[in-house]
Amino acid sequence: MLHSSLSYPLPTPEPGNLLEVAPGVRWLRLPLPYRLNHINVWALDDGEGWALVDTGARTEETVAVWERFLGTGPLQRPLTRVFITHMHPDHIGMAGWLTRRYDARMWISRLEYLSCRALVSDTCREAPAEALQFYREAGWDEAALEHYRVRFGNFGKHVHALPDSFRHLVDGQVIRIGRHDWEVVIGRGHSPEHACLYCPDLRLLISGDQVLPRISSNVSVYPTEPDADPMSDWMASLDTLQSRIPDDVLVLPSHNDCFHGLHARIAQLRQDQNAALSRLRDALEQPRRVPDTFAALFNKPVDGSDAMRLQLATGEAIACLNHLTYRGEIRKEIRDGVAWYQRTPSQRLQW
Repeated sequence: MLHSSLSYPLPTPEPGNLLEVAPGVRWLRLPLPYRLNHINVWALDDGEGWALVDTGARTEETVAVWERFLGTGPLQRPLTRVFITHMHPDHIGMAGWLTRRYDARMWISRLEYLSCRALVSDTCREAPAEALQFYREAGWDEAALEHYRVRFGNFGKHVHALPDSFRHLVDGQVIRIGRHDWEVVIGRGHSPEHACLYCPDLRLLISGDQVLPRISSNVSVYPTEPDADPMSDWMASLDTLQSRIPDDVLVLPSHNDCFHGLHARIAQLRQDQNAALSRLRDALEQPRRVPDTFAALFNKPVDGSDAMRLQLATGEAIACLNHLTYRGEIRKEIRDGVAWYQRTPSQRLQW
């Protein structure tokens, strides 16, 4: 298996401890209050102080870690800049707190910043009718819809108030951080404009959630853009990373451990996704609703009583279904307010 092509040259730091991964680059693992219980963040020597890449979610535990490490703590020197790979709460949650407390500027791509502001603005709002229609069409029952109503707007609870200004990250931009240049490589699919950072001198790639060694990133469609095709964006981004980043880098991911074997992992992610799409095509010989595709896509059933898992599975299933729809391989029909999907007649003859 291609997984065996990966190697992990570094020990895993205990949560809240620093580990040097290269000269001037420190690894800090922060706890998360989710099923995925940690995030890796990175401190880069920026000359007069430290630049951070990602920040952790807004929790009392995370605040305590940052208070211990910054100022008079192990990092000692001032905080110079805060780089954000993308807008999910485990990455951006503490950015506002850190930038205000230590008078630092946040660097982030524009779409990630604006998307985060939009989601945070949903805090305390009622679930919109369009969102409920989206999940009803996706085959959710009333119990699942009620869970969604209750949870709607929770995104902002793990995000400190965002800075009111930021420095824009763009694809191909080269940023001097301390003694080294880092190139911005934008990926899409998991989030709108995810920024990876590549340092040729140190042979390092901070991959964020675009490439993870042991899990695959969620690629979802959301009610705000129900006809999106993020799966095409995701696959194109894998191609971009493979063509622009050499295979001999040490990959610093947001979850799991640092690893060698970038191109092998990209090949595995692409292979796994294509296999899932193939299983989905086979399953759509007969008309099926979104929940009916879970077993084929994920090789296991999804517990509908687990609200977060159901939402993630639904979003990813629709991403795959939209992808095949745009390729003309399947068609969608609405019956009594619920979407049904089936392979097109020509595809049924070919497969």
